Amino acid sequence: MNNMIYLDNSATSFPKPDVVYDFMRDFYKTRGVNPGRTGFDAAIETEELVYNTRKMLMELFNGDGDPNRLTFSYNATDSLNMAIQGLTQKGDHVVSTKLEHNSVLRPLHHLELNGVLEVDYVTFDKLTGYIDPDDIKKTIKTNTRMVVMNHCSNVIGTIQPVAEVGKICKEAGVLLVVDGSQSAGAVQVDMTAMGIDVYVFTGHKCLMGPTGIGGSYVMENVPIKYTRYGGTGVRSAQKTHLEEFPYRLECGTLNLVGVAGLHAGVTWLHQNGLDAIQNTEMDLWERLLKGVQGIENVTTYCAKGRGNQNPVLSLNVKNFDSGDVGTLLDVDYNIACRTGLQCAPGVHEVIGTDTIHGTVRLSIGPFNTEEHIDRVIQAVEEIAEMRKN
Repeated sequence: MNNMIYLDNSATSFPKPDVVYDFMRDFYKTRGVNPGRTGFDAAIETEELVYNTRKMLMELFNGDGDPNRLTFSYNATDSLNMAIQGLTQKGDHVVSTKLEHNSVLRPLHHLELNGVLEVDYVTFDKLTGYIDPDDIKKTIKTNTRMVVMNHCSNVIGTIQPVAEVGKICKEAGVLLVVDGSQSAGAVQVDMTAMGIDVYVFTGHKCLMGPTGIGGSYVMENVPIKYTRYGGTGVRSAQKTHLEEFPYRLECGTLNLVGVAGLHAGVTWLHQNGLDAIQNTEMDLWERLLKGVQGIENVTTYCAKGRGNQNPVLSLNVKNFDSGDVGTLLDVDYNIACRTGLQCAPGVHEVIGTDTIHGTVRLSIGPFNTEEHIDRVIQAVEEIAEMRKN
């Protein structure tokens, strides 16, 4: 493990900063009690940490000023389900894209299958990897309730023109829900300027937190219904679930150690600077791109330059199944990556890799180095040489 080159940061960032591990352990040993349920000192301190983490994330995403509208969940998939189900009703039309992860595709598909929603999926340019906002505009109908799309593709790393889509949605009176799984903690997010109504995040990727924690920020006057019911520790005699935030979207005891880890992760990001981290990672991405594009029989996808791009590169080696390349990288070179369809089948349909078992995805994180990248380039070159003909 100590010698592993980890290039699967789009799945989950690894390793985490040491301060994240240390803070989670120390917090859980000293203040791992239920927040908001009683008035003893440890519970009050725990509630303060939870509230401060809400506030940190609200400010990171530039929400509209109420930290309690930042609610926690298991992960982005969990919050996307709540947002999609909580903002739609029978007969609504939803616009999404071919870039989406199954965390968006499957909730939409099930609602469409059950006759609740009508859904249209806008495609993207197969060479550049970007949607055209005008295609979103053309797809909006009189009964369109929302546009739901990701901010950044987990397969090809392209950062989508969310602000332009947000302007279109505001003009049409349509809600915009953004899957920020790959952008939260990676790039600057401004919900207000971008016209985002609901921004969904997960903690275990670029926010440098642990698995099992995520959430969303819901802007004021967005009429999201609660779809779950249960304990909140507040007004226990009331038979119906509470309507105010954060209780509207939170039931039961929070993942406190997850919130603590998220708090430490965001603190680390602030100390090191999102832009500085992104620039360093993109320097490595450019080094990787240049290296592998110079290898015969290696194909890269939608990788044209560092503008509006996260440090994610998908490639294939001619005459090799992507899974076989991944196995060779793992077993022979101790390089960890992700192969296959990466839970985003629509992307592969458009770029033409759905029939060849997807791609080899290499995703760079803040702890990768130039030496790592050079070793990866050498490994890909040696694998490509095996079946040159």
